[in-house]
Amino acid sequence: MNDYARLRHLTSQMHLEAAEDVGCPSLPTREQGSVNVSSATLPNGGRIKLLKTLLSSVCERNCYYCPFRSERNYQRVSFRPEDFAALYMGMHRAGMVEGVFLSSGLGGGGVQTQDRLLATAEILRRKYKYRGYLHLKIMPGAERDQVEQAMLLADRVSINLEAPSEERLQSLAPLKRFRSELLAPLRWMHDIRQQKAPYGAWKGTWPSTTTQFVVGGAGESDLELLSLTEKLHTKAGLARAYFSAFSPIEDTPFESHSPTPREREHRLYQASFLLRDYGFSLEELPFEGRGDLPLDEDPKLAWAKRNLSHQPVEVNTASREELLRVPGFGPKGVSVILRARRQGKITSVSHLTKLGLRPGRAKGFILLDGKAPARQLRLF
Repeated sequence: MNDYARLRHLTSQMHLEAAEDVGCPSLPTREQGSVNVSSATLPNGGRIKLLKTLLSSVCERNCYYCPFRSERNYQRVSFRPEDFAALYMGMHRAGMVEGVFLSSGLGGGGVQTQDRLLATAEILRRKYKYRGYLHLKIMPGAERDQVEQAMLLADRVSINLEAPSEERLQSLAPLKRFRSELLAPLRWMHDIRQQKAPYGAWKGTWPSTTTQFVVGGAGESDLELLSLTEKLHTKAGLARAYFSAFSPIEDTPFESHSPTPREREHRLYQASFLLRDYGFSLEELPFEGRGDLPLDEDPKLAWAKRNLSHQPVEVNTASREELLRVPGFGPKGVSVILRARRQGKITSVSHLTKLGLRPGRAKGFILLDGKAPARQLRLF
């Protein structure tokens, strides 16, 4: 198997990793078929062509949902660090890719696997002087000094929690240890960021930290997932949680399980942004009976219907926090409103439109100079 065939194989299941994704076009390689490359959004909002790949599909763990589980009949291939680095740099110089997300199956334990990932990153940064985007995965069982070394080399580091608790994790991945293998590295990342200056970090700053959950595979509720997410945002400096709707894979113990609706994944993202960026508390989210969000309604809209229908927000006097709770108003739009108010009152829907906002979603929840804009909105 040549290098491009090996790379195609190692990228073939990476749609299961949601990090940075906003779509997955297939970009042609010059020599072999195609390699999946994601169109991705960076932490700073920029867009790049991101190669998401494993260094190896060999895995000694036996997670019930995973295509790489040890007992599954699946072809195993690997790159040596120097071989992958050389191949990647060739693609990078050809303009085929602009960044890399690098993970691996677990072979020989977490420490040895992490060493191979770190060796690859070091070759890229030091031998090839690579200055592009690098997202490094932290392996279960990695040691603290390895986590710190990854933080010196990468733009983003992450470790997948997969589930919101030890109990839930055991029904997904019985060989993983929730606190010692998964939560501990997240705490180390936060401690390193808080206690050490980023001397030696390749950009002079510490990388951002993310995690991912498998949604619906362990019978967990949205409340469980979002409760842990909120704690990680506030207490561990987590930049973002990713949610991956469970999808059954042939020849795994979960192959007959029902897939999780994509709508649930979408509602979790919306709710997590409300917690992180909009000032909402967990108690304000519209959870239903068993602790799940309604699939048929945006959680922000559901909250507004309950709380703003009879007490609309006056756009000209409301605080930033109050404006952020209006459907259709995001952080950037609210900043635009606050700047515009310094020049004079906002009195019409057309004024909001000229400012670049889409006021239709705010219908029924705002006042413009004391007047409800419902009639004005019918004109647009």
